[in-house]
Amino acid sequence: MSERHQPADFERGLPAAAADQAAFEFDQPWLKRVQNVLHANPTVVPFLVLILGIVLGASVNWARFTTGSNLSTILLQVTIIGTLGIAQTLIILTAGIDLSVGIIMVLSQIVMGRLAVIEGWPVPLAFALGIAIGTLCGLLNGLLVTRLRMPPFIVTLGTLSIFTALNTWYSQSESIRNSDIQESASFLLTMGEPIRFGNARIIYGSVFMLAMAAIVWFVLNRTAFGRHIYAVGDDPEAARLTGISADRVLLSVYVLAGFISALAGWVLIGRVGAISPTSGQDANLDSITAVVIGGTSLFGGRGSIIGTLIGALIVGVFRSSVSLAGLDVLWQQFAVGVLIIVAVALDQWIRRVSA
Repeated sequence: MSERHQPADFERGLPAAAADQAAFEFDQPWLKRVQNVLHANPTVVPFLVLILGIVLGASVNWARFTTGSNLSTILLQVTIIGTLGIAQTLIILTAGIDLSVGIIMVLSQIVMGRLAVIEGWPVPLAFALGIAIGTLCGLLNGLLVTRLRMPPFIVTLGTLSIFTALNTWYSQSESIRNSDIQESASFLLTMGEPIRFGNARIIYGSVFMLAMAAIVWFVLNRTAFGRHIYAVGDDPEAARLTGISADRVLLSVYVLAGFISALAGWVLIGRVGAISPTSGQDANLDSITAVVIGGTSLFGGRGSIIGTLIGALIVGVFRSSVSLAGLDVLWQQFAVGVLIIVAVALDQWIRRVSA
């Protein structure tokens, strides 16, 4: 701090240390201040991008974009991505990644459907076993990561292939039609039933997604377990020194992600109206996209469930805008790819400048 600041500071009666701190904050570049705000509020950027997407869609075709039917279609399209994104957020907050959440979802719905419809098992038991299979898949991922110390990317890349093979074998590559499900297991279609608001409608699956997001938000922000997730993702060694069992937290997170992915399988049945061994297999990539665009850091320790839901909406809104503009589908993929690169680059800049 320069000498010309000192007399004024002491004349106001400020201690020297406080005066130095005040001068430092005053002299911070505006870019540094912006970075600090973004670091402390990771949902600010995705929220602004969502507003930009809405403005873009409205400017392209106001009459069609703002209709209740179009907005409900966007929400319908992002329901599966958002639900899986909740599971993926938990993993990425610990500086991991799960490439198998999509296939866990598909495998779980196949188990539910075949047991209830083809094998004739009681629907509640078939449903419970489908959820259990997804949870066990998450447990396997967690054990490989924590016990064998394998990188999450490699573990889930391997289990992706394993679960895909099991899905193909067990399903016999056969789909189960809506009419067959209606006859013997209509409960499995519950998440696809609509709630109408005039021209707009949402399905129970979308409400379920929001409810799940609210529960996980509460866990992350109001419980010790949630704080431990952030701590392990930010610095595992420091977390261990404070008495947090990093392995236990990681294992719990992968199990929880498997459980949520299995529930997403139930939502998928209602969303599609049938049970197919091929539907939703690539949803894991979309879930990662929603999480990254939503401001959750791939390096762990920073992010939120709200950001993930915003990220899923961003993808839906931009795709809708490109479609209303009459452009080819490839430009939807182009727009999403640009958003991913920008989001990751911005995240790296935030972490580097704030360090």
